[in-house]
Amino acid sequence: MSSTIRFVRRAAKVDANQGEIVKALRAHGATVQSLAAVGHGCPDLLVGYQGVTYLMEIKDGSLPPSRKRLTPDEAAWHASWKGLAAVIESVDEALACIEKGPDTTGDSRLGPVSPAPSQARRAN
Repeated sequence: MSSTIRFVRRAAKVDANQGEIVKALRAHGATVQSLAAVGHGCPDLLVGYQGVTYLMEIKDGSLPPSRKRLTPDEAAWHASWKGLAAVIESVDEALACIEKGPDTTGDSRLGPVSPAPSQARRAN
């Protein structure tokens, strides 16, 4: 008799404003793919707009600051990512992010930005 080990991942928790942000981005002409099921701190959305790909971590801007902090996994992911990523709290921020485009002045992130790497917990 063979035994099978099954790993079941809980359904990804999605911020309350994510659907509204996705709808607005699509209405603006962007393509949007949810990455919420990936987990492990990976940002919530993969967004394509005018030939540029964006990673967006969605936080609910209506919550108090303590409830919209990055989780330890998210903070570690953002600190280790060598590409561009943005933490977005509203439709206006999401649209501004794709309209602004990547910062070519040497800033490694899109605004609004993730916390500094020194604030992130790194896995050993």
